[in-house]
Amino acid sequence: MSEKNTVIGKLEEASNFLKDNHLNLTIFNWSDIRHYMSINNKIRVAVIGATGYTGLDLTLMLSKHPRVKIVYLCATKNLGKEIFYFDKRIKKKLPKISSIKTMNWKELDLIFLSLPNGEAQKLIKKKFSINKKLRFIDLSADFRITDPKIYNKYYNIKHKAKKLIKNSLYSIPELNKNEINKYRIISNPGCYPTSIQIPLIPLIKKNLLKTHSITIDSKSGFSGAGKNLKKKFKHKNLYSSTYAYGIENHRHFCEIDQEFKKITKQKVNFTFNPHLLPTFRGILSSIYIHSKNNISPKIIRNELIKFYKGSKFIKILKLNSQIGSGNVQNTNNCEISVCETKIKNKFIIFTAIDNLIKGASGQAVQNMNLLFKFNESLGLKK
Repeated sequence: MSEKNTVIGKLEEASNFLKDNHLNLTIFNWSDIRHYMSINNKIRVAVIGATGYTGLDLTLMLSKHPRVKIVYLCATKNLGKEIFYFDKRIKKKLPKISSIKTMNWKELDLIFLSLPNGEAQKLIKKKFSINKKLRFIDLSADFRITDPKIYNKYYNIKHKAKKLIKNSLYSIPELNKNEINKYRIISNPGCYPTSIQIPLIPLIKKNLLKTHSITIDSKSGFSGAGKNLKKKFKHKNLYSSTYAYGIENHRHFCEIDQEFKKITKQKVNFTFNPHLLPTFRGILSSIYIHSKNNISPKIIRNELIKFYKGSKFIKILKLNSQIGSGNVQNTNNCEISVCETKIKNKFIIFTAIDNLIKGASGQAVQNMNLLFKFNESLGLKK
């Protein structure tokens, strides 16, 4: 930002000198110059929590983004090390790992926070007023839940920034394009809820489904549990078996329920059962639904095609297509397959995403692109 201002300042100085000396030469068109400077200028960004799985994928994408300058990569450990030490895919020379204590918050345009639940809210509360142009994209659950009591119930954390919740937007980009510019805090959705809401929100909005009994069965690669996987899951043969967990009260349940309540007055009754797979990345959600009024699977598929027309990352497959997470791995895509069953009016919607990309870092970059009015797909694989 300072580089831009310095260049424009020097050009203005030269132009004023010519005017003062009665040299009526039209050398600069200031509107053209400012436009050129702005479209070539990069936003100044920090990543806090850069060395986790999500933080590393985020850093990799941002390092290749043509409109981003990474100013800080922050963590609590391994200070002074190169980010390449943690992820050999990151080839670009970037700032070394540093403490947030070294950050100049006033020089930044955007901060990504990829921290354990409970940490981002404290930081944002402390720094929110320092720079009123500064924006935050939080990849934790801290601003996903609008009711602090529900957040406390599911996360066992008392919210430290309740007053800032109203300044935040929960954003699946395909559903919030017209609202995102009004907010300084963007709450990046969870990976499971992303895979579930993308197919269901348009159908519930159109009142095409019976909402009394929806069954959601989701399976994720183990990277979704973070680097402390073995501390969270104690069962045997962790990396060579499938494991059902969070059966009664998974944290993402309240997030999904909240978003359904925003779009319909009907009570949406659903079960949500997550599973851990012995693979690093990817989510496959199987959603069992009943249609209303003998609505066919073709109509359901066509509604999804219509709703996501123009969406660059949502891919609606042919009816009854086989589907897996392999096609979307390392991309920001979401593939959806609507399938028939042998039971009348009962269908299965399969959704595949990469939990670390469309379920986290890629979605965060997509939100950033919308927030700063860049091309929505800039810096993202399709």
